[in-house]
Amino acid sequence: MSDFNASVIEEFRANDGRVGGPFEGRTNMVLITTTGAKSGRAITNPLVFLPDGDRIVIFASHGGSDKNPAWYYNLRADPELTVEVGTETYRAKAELVTGPERDELYARMVELMPQFGDYEVKTDRLIPVFAVYRSQA
Repeated sequence: MSDFNASVIEEFRANDGRVGGPFEGRTNMVLITTTGAKSGRAITNPLVFLPDGDRIVIFASHGGSDKNPAWYYNLRADPELTVEVGTETYRAKAELVTGPERDELYARMVELMPQFGDYEVKTDRLIPVFAVYRSQA
């Protein structure tokens, strides 16, 4: 894990889901903990998300990189994850969203955070979108 991600995770957990720096004032921060596809280890990543009814939507933008982030492969191998939003932690399942629904969700994220439009321009890959549903207890 990068030092940057480690510091964001620490700040998130210490401040009820709020962080400063480039994420100052963003209420749509989430920590996802996935199981490493190769390592089998629990790996936590800070992300921004799009609220969408009873689910949240996350984007494998990787800052517009030509490669998907590692957590994308983790969720493809095992869609079960732990989600931390604010002070709440829950188990969830991620589903890859495709087609027109994917495009509509991505467009909504660009409206919320215009840099996601820049990410699309920087890469030739179609940025994957996941809907994350709270697991039933």
